Amino acid sequence: MAPKADITFTKDLFDAANRMRGSVAPSEYKHYVLPLIFLRYVSLRYEKRRQELEQLLSNPQSDMYFEDEELRLEMLDDPDQYTSERVYVLPEDARWSYIVEQAKQPNIKEILDKSMRLVEEKNPDLQGVLPRNIYQASNLPAENISELVTIFSRDVFSGSGSNAVDVLGRVYEYFIGNFASSEGNRGGEFFTPASIVQLLVAMLEPKEGTVFDPACGSGGMFIQSEEYAPSKHSLSFYGQENVDLTLRLGKMNVLMHGMNAEIRLGNSLLNDQYEGQKFNYVIANPPFNLKEWGADRLPKDDPRLVIEYDKAVTNGNANYFWLQHFLYHLKDGGTAGTVMANGAMTTTTTGEKEVRQAFVDQGYIDCIVQLPEKLFFTTGIPCCLFFLSKNRKARKEKILFIDARKKGSLVSSKQKALSEEEINEIAAVYHAFKMQDGRYENIAGFCKEASLDEVRGNDYKLTPGIYVGTQAAEVDDVPFEEKMAELMATLQEQFVESNRLQERIQRNLEGIV
Repeated sequence: MAPKADITFTKDLFDAANRMRGSVAPSEYKHYVLPLIFLRYVSLRYEKRRQELEQLLSNPQSDMYFEDEELRLEMLDDPDQYTSERVYVLPEDARWSYIVEQAKQPNIKEILDKSMRLVEEKNPDLQGVLPRNIYQASNLPAENISELVTIFSRDVFSGSGSNAVDVLGRVYEYFIGNFASSEGNRGGEFFTPASIVQLLVAMLEPKEGTVFDPACGSGGMFIQSEEYAPSKHSLSFYGQENVDLTLRLGKMNVLMHGMNAEIRLGNSLLNDQYEGQKFNYVIANPPFNLKEWGADRLPKDDPRLVIEYDKAVTNGNANYFWLQHFLYHLKDGGTAGTVMANGAMTTTTTGEKEVRQAFVDQGYIDCIVQLPEKLFFTTGIPCCLFFLSKNRKARKEKILFIDARKKGSLVSSKQKALSEEEINEIAAVYHAFKMQDGRYENIAGFCKEASLDEVRGNDYKLTPGIYVGTQAAEVDDVPFEEKMAELMATLQEQFVESNRLQERIQRNLEGIV
């Protein structure tokens, strides 16, 4: 994988975005800043291609040389000369050079909205990607917009070669990450921390075929998967996103990385836009612990259910229906990797435990990785990774458990990240387990290949610490709400058992009398 371009001015960029404070809510920053970066990106590519054409058309040694100046100008404005190179055609009033000229004008917000509209009109495949009339409708002062235009016009964005384009992609990623950390719990809905994405992708190894993310947010899973693939465009990407503005950010993100992805709008659980379609890989970070998500609206014969409806869904938590959704969309031989709340490993709630048992008994659970705390921007609560597979013939009676809670190091006072070495270490263990060629070895306190009978003997609990030998360190890993729900469910079961025993004792006593 080629190293990413370095950027040394990230603080200045975020400081510039922070100048919007007081005019718009922090959760809205991204909707104004990221389209500007995208417009700069498409302008940079257009300008570069136009310069190439000018040189070719005016060079007598070139196959494209024309003596007639009118013909040269006609060819220079021919859309096919740009689209054939995957470059978007930009009208003069939408080019970055024009934006810079107009940046100090009091109507700069109107100019930007018009530019976005013109780019969409000229490029049909950008329909539904760029925002409409957001700048004029905002409370942002014109001078704030002007400052942002100035920053994105720096020399670093007009460097030679592909480096400048890569820098813009990095800046886009930087802003997505920083906005996620600044806007509270909502940030996690569209952004998954890089080290978690890198670990998921490194373990899945998506090299060719189709990749599906039904909760794709800003498209980070797609970006990392494409970077992992051995050759460009060996993977095809499909996603679904429930929030229109977030969907637009995701489309812009993948396009800025020279990719394309089919991303459809809709609620994946209740309005599956890919019904019946199967994929080689599913990779996702769905919203954790969704309550009142509409389970009662599912048909009783929903094809995604692994067991009967009454035992397969609960309106109190969508986690296990997400897992059924992932499994349903896997091709034979496919694998899914997803982030899950820790409570999913042990929950006894009806509609969750039964599905977990079915996954174990039917041989779909491949690997569970318990992660350290503080990996997410928005919460210190730790989480885990579930890997489901339809390619487990050689290891159908086994599940790999990895306890990675001691991994990771602080990158700020509130957040940890996994290092590249740690990611490779965890991924290598999973790859050795999948190969079943004798290379895999259990490591006390870190990983263990457990039999399904052993899992059944532990009441189908999937917490790695139970199996690798560090169960005592599990205290406080599960959020209070999940612990309380689990305790209440256990208490209800004990009440039922108590009543049954009371009736039995009473019958026995009556028999004695």
